[in-house]
Amino acid sequence: MAVVRALLNPRSLRWKLLLLVSLACAAMALTVGLLVHESTLDRSMSEGAAKARTALTAALQGTGASHELELLVPPEQIPDDLVRQVEREGGGTLYENKPPAPVFWAAEQQGGQIYAIKVDMTADLLTRQALDRHMWKYSLLTVGIVVPLTALATELPARRLRRVARTARRITAGDLDARTETGGRGGDEIGEISAVVDSMADSLQRRIAGEQRFTADVAHELRTPLMGLVTSAGLLPEGEATDLVRDRVGVLRDLVEDLLEISRLDAGVERSVPRPVPLAELVRESVARTGLAARVIERDAAVAVTDPRRLDRIVANLVVNAHRHGAAPVEITVSGRTITLRDHGPGFPPDLLAHGPQRFRTGAAERGRGHGLGLTIASGQATVIGAALDFTNDPGDGGAVATLRLPDEAPAGPAGLSGMEDESGPGVTRP
Repeated sequence: MAVVRALLNPRSLRWKLLLLVSLACAAMALTVGLLVHESTLDRSMSEGAAKARTALTAALQGTGASHELELLVPPEQIPDDLVRQVEREGGGTLYENKPPAPVFWAAEQQGGQIYAIKVDMTADLLTRQALDRHMWKYSLLTVGIVVPLTALATELPARRLRRVARTARRITAGDLDARTETGGRGGDEIGEISAVVDSMADSLQRRIAGEQRFTADVAHELRTPLMGLVTSAGLLPEGEATDLVRDRVGVLRDLVEDLLEISRLDAGVERSVPRPVPLAELVRESVARTGLAARVIERDAAVAVTDPRRLDRIVANLVVNAHRHGAAPVEITVSGRTITLRDHGPGFPPDLLAHGPQRFRTGAAERGRGHGLGLTIASGQATVIGAALDFTNDPGDGGAVATLRLPDEAPAGPAGLSGMEDESGPGVTRP
């Protein structure tokens, strides 16, 4: 369909080239046709005038013969324009294209009398008309051949440009491995654009990879002193100040753990370990572990084959995000393999709906404070288990709606422990 839309788009480069070629062919055909027509007409007029003068001379030289006298035209039938020309110059010629047939006049004055003769130009006129028809016919035939050939000739560069556009869209969508795959072929402007797009993707991929490594390195470096800080906070005497310190240390610990998890998701090392999971039961357990209120509605909930630890992480993050940035009541509907969570707050901000979750961005002040990592992690874990996580706002009251659709079959993954097991151990979920 995209190719058809591109072909039918009147503003595409293909149609502009076809229009330009058509106009060029039409202008050339018109110019050549006019030149040939004028040249043929001038030659025809010259030959007609010469033929008429020759006929007049022959008739005047043979005035004694009756058949020659019959060729001369009576003075009253001579056109007035020709008479005036003869009176001025003593002789002249005149082309007259009137019914019943086109003729060329020749006249001469001798002894105070005007003698004239006319030559039939019907054959000459028919020849010129036939030539004009052939010129137009073959001009149209040439345009009819050149335009389709031009369309075929523009298909290759148009296809290369569409490939560059598709690659750029894939890069914009986050696929940093996308390349135009031109291999430096072409050596023209399109090849140069393709090379620049590939170079841009390489540079962007290297820069993002460097930032991801930096994030992972910082999180790992912070983890060791942070564990000591957590232990030290636990040894402080009870009191209001101690509670405040422990709360801030806990927030810092969660942030570092989130950064480590994001770094693993970015590196692509996370693998799903699927097994049959009753969705409604898992959702209820996940909500219970968060300690937050959420109403779970079950509608023909299925038993899905998925990674329960990652699914638990997704549900918990969505519940925490709904309470932190939305408003109660929070409702979770489990229908088949689809889990829908909605709150009754201000809804997701337009930036998140347009571009998806972004780390360290909550999108709007009314959504509360946060690091913007919860939904980012939820989206990353959904990708690992092969699920689709969509964010919308309820068309009625505008509350935020997150919809998780699990696949019919779990994505294949190597046997062994998942990344979540490595970090938290079985049965533990950290929202």
